[in-house]
Amino acid sequence: MHALNKILLGILLAATTGCAFNPATNRPDLVLMSQEKEIKIGREMHEKLVASTPIYNDPILTAYVEHVGQKIAKSSDRPDLTYHFTIIDSQDINAFALPGGYVYINRGLLTYLQSEAEMAAVLAHEVGHITARHAVRQKTAATGAGVASVLSVLVTGSGVVGDVANLWSTAAVKGYGRDMELEADRFGAQYMYNAGYDPQAMINVIALLKDQETFARRRARIEGSKQQTYHGVFSSHPRNDVRLREVVEAAGKLPEDKKVVKSEYYREKTEGIVYGTNAQESEKNRFNHKSLGFSLLFPEGWKVENQRSAIVGTAPDNSATLTIKVDKRDGNQPADMALRGVYDVRNLEQDEALSQYRLEGHTGKLPIGRAEQPDRVAILFYGSRQYILEGKVLAAPDSKKSAKETAGEYDDLFLTSIRSFRPLRKTDIVKPDIKRVRYVKANDKTTFSSLARHMEIGDYAEEQLRLLNGYYPRGEPKPGEWIKIVQ
Repeated sequence: MHALNKILLGILLAATTGCAFNPATNRPDLVLMSQEKEIKIGREMHEKLVASTPIYNDPILTAYVEHVGQKIAKSSDRPDLTYHFTIIDSQDINAFALPGGYVYINRGLLTYLQSEAEMAAVLAHEVGHITARHAVRQKTAATGAGVASVLSVLVTGSGVVGDVANLWSTAAVKGYGRDMELEADRFGAQYMYNAGYDPQAMINVIALLKDQETFARRRARIEGSKQQTYHGVFSSHPRNDVRLREVVEAAGKLPEDKKVVKSEYYREKTEGIVYGTNAQESEKNRFNHKSLGFSLLFPEGWKVENQRSAIVGTAPDNSATLTIKVDKRDGNQPADMALRGVYDVRNLEQDEALSQYRLEGHTGKLPIGRAEQPDRVAILFYGSRQYILEGKVLAAPDSKKSAKETAGEYDDLFLTSIRSFRPLRKTDIVKPDIKRVRYVKANDKTTFSSLARHMEIGDYAEEQLRLLNGYYPRGEPKPGEWIKIVQ
C-alpha cells in the first residue's frame, strides 16, 4: 500500500506541476520545463558561445571527439536527443555541458589524457549531466519558480538566455555540487560500460586531475599567488574517493578482451595538438595599437580599419560596426558620469560598471529614440585617456531571426569585445611560436629532466612534462615507451 501511495503521489505531482519522467534518474522531473524548451535554451546558449569563444580548428580531432561522444550518447538514457560535441580552443583543463545535448571539452584537457577510454570518461560524465537534466533541476530547486526564473539564473543579462560572458559563472561550467557530480559519474560509468569502454578509466582521469591540483597548489605557494581552479570533470572528488569507486564498480566489469582503451589510436589523433596558448588562432582578430598601447578583440571575420579619428570594425555583411574613439580624461570624474556626459543623457539602460585588466569603466545602452545613435556604448579609463566604444547595428542580416533576436546577438558580440579591451602586452607585438605536442619513444637514457632542458615551455618544464605523461611527481619513462614532448 505504501508503494502504491508513492506511485500515486508521483502521478499527481507530474499532473499538477507539468513535470516529465526522467529516464536517467528513474523518477519524475520536478521542473517546469519541457524537453523542447530545454533543447531551445541549449541551442541559443550554444550559438552565443561559439560566436564569442574560440573553437579549436582541427577537423580530424573534432571528428574524433564527435565520434566517441556519439558512441557514448547512443548508450545513454536519452539516446534520442541530438548531441553536439565541441572542442574549445583553451589551454584550461575543463569540460562542461549545456542543456539539451551540448558538450564541450577544452583543448587543454585533451593534451593530458592518455587514451580514448579516458576521453570517453570525460564525455560520458558530461552526457550524464545532460541526461539527468542537472542544469534545469538545480536551478528550479533553487528558485522554486517557473521557466522565466529558471532562465534568469541559468545565465544572467539581457535577451532570452542572457549574455554569454556570464555563462562562465554558471553551475554548468563551474560544477553542480557533490551529489549531482556523483550522479553524473554514476550515469557516465554506466554509459561507458554500455559503449564498451572500461569504466575504470574514470579513476585514471581523477588521478591526472588531482596531480594538476597538487602542482597548482605548489606553484601558487612558490609564487605567492592565488591557486587557479577549474570545474574540471570530477572536480568534487578526492583522489581515493570511495563513493566514486563504488559507482564505477557498479557499472560492471568488462572482459579483458572486450575493453576499449585505444591508447595508440588516441596518440595518432592527438599528434600535433597545440600546447599552451594558441595566440595565432584564438586571437587572430585582435587589434593592437602600439602608440596608444591598447589591445581589443573584434568579432571573428570583422574588417578593422584605423581611420584618422577612430578605429572602426565592420561586420562581413556590413550589418554592424564597432568604433573606438579616444579622448582626454576629465579629472577624477566617475566612469558612469563620464559616459552619460559624452552622450548628454541622464539614464542608460542595462548599464553596469566595468573592471577589467586593472582598468575601470562603464557600459550601457542609450535610450531608444535618438536618431543615428549607437546601440551599445562604453567608456574605459586608461592612464590620462578615456576610450569610447560604440557598437551599432546598421541593418538586419538576411536570416529568419527576429529583429530582437538579432539585436541581442550583436549586443553580446559588442560586450565581448568591450570586455576584451586591455593594455597592450609584449606578446601582442611579437607572437610566440605555437607549441605542439609530439610523441617520441623513450630510450634507456631518457629522463624528464634531460628532456625539459630542451623544451621552451616555461619555468616548470619538467613538472609539465611529467603531468603530460602521467609521471607526476616522480618516475621515469621505460625504454620503448611512447611519451609526449612539446616542440
